Amino acid sequence: MDKFTTLTGVAAPMPLINIDTDMIIPKQFLKTIKRTGLGKNLFDEMRYTPDGAEIPDFVLNQPAYRKAQIIVAGANFGCGSSREHAPWALLDFGIRCVIAPSFADIFYNNSFKNGILPIVLPQEQVDLLMDDAKRGANAVVSIDLEKQEITGPDGGKIHFDIDPFRKHCLLNGLDDIGLTLQKQSKIDSFETARKLSQPWL
Repeated sequence: MDKFTTLTGVAAPMPLINIDTDMIIPKQFLKTIKRTGLGKNLFDEMRYTPDGAEIPDFVLNQPAYRKAQIIVAGANFGCGSSREHAPWALLDFGIRCVIAPSFADIFYNNSFKNGILPIVLPQEQVDLLMDDAKRGANAVVSIDLEKQEITGPDGGKIHFDIDPFRKHCLLNGLDDIGLTLQKQSKIDSFETARKLSQPWL
């Protein structure tokens, strides 16, 4: 998993509430177990017509937001069915951070495990960032995870809270496998000792 330390990028405004996982990555794209290749289908039914043409009004189809790395969204982002493909699709598109007043629990947890930073802020602060995000190519926002600080286009700063353990994992690029591998020497010692004491296993 890639480390998340600082991020500076364009923030795309998505003021809808209850953006669910089927909107993020529709069910027909869940057949793969690969984490790559899903970005082209991110928000598929919102981005494309049934015949595959882009819908010009959708924010990520607009020139200023095609390379957005941050989404500023409405409340309850990531609700609906529990599918890890949702953070996979966001990450494959290039989204590393979602800012919203609230998130669905499973999506929130899955985001951290895949290197995406979900930031929960009070509605009034989300509204300020949403206004910033509507500036198009000038909607550049910086996020410093170590300082737990968001800097808007005009230099204004917003502090955010995050669980210390999750912060540690993101800063060091540690997913569940990475955390386990930190104990590699103890695992190896255990396996060696078990082979000696129980060679029939």
